[in-house]
Amino acid sequence: RKKCLLCNNLLMIVAASIMGCSKIAQSFEMILIGRFMCGISLCVPLHHQYVGEISPRKLRGFANSTSSFFWSLGKVAGQISGQRELLGTQSLWPMLMASCGLPALVQLVTLPFFPESPPYLLMHKGDQEGCKKAIRQLWGEGHHQAEIDDIMKEKATMKNTKILSVLELMKEPAFRWQLYMIVILTATVQLCGINAV
Repeated sequence: RKKCLLCNNLLMIVAASIMGCSKIAQSFEMILIGRFMCGISLCVPLHHQYVGEISPRKLRGFANSTSSFFWSLGKVAGQISGQRELLGTQSLWPMLMASCGLPALVQLVTLPFFPESPPYLLMHKGDQEGCKKAIRQLWGEGHHQAEIDDIMKEKATMKNTKILSVLELMKEPAFRWQLYMIVILTATVQLCGINAV
């Protein structure tokens, strides 16, 4: 999870650099390329997953909802800074386009100091000591055996669960309506123009 987030942040920094240099290069194609790179990044689902996995169970819902709150706050900050009085002028708009690289840079610098998510360490890597160390680093000293037991139960449940491919998921009647809803909601978000704004 952490390595994927770090790679994603590198992609966002590259995209921000390309968009920021588009005026100097006099190339609107660079803006299109930068926006495309921002669009294919997996920042939002990865952040939700990582934040949810590093949070204690009693704070998991709160942590996931704050992630959405800060995502929306970022969009509002972008709209405000895009006003003509701030960065929305002809000379400053390249800085506005490149500003999406600033949060990625902050995260790229700070994320290496965070541990990998405990469920990932225990379920996928089988590293129980690493899991305990990550839990102590994230949640402080204390008795966390109940959380580790919950992760072990989830791991046992996952062993008996068949992982479907994308094609199998699309063919499975039990998941058809959920899949339709996800596709409609995602397409609506992409087509409503909020990302362009």
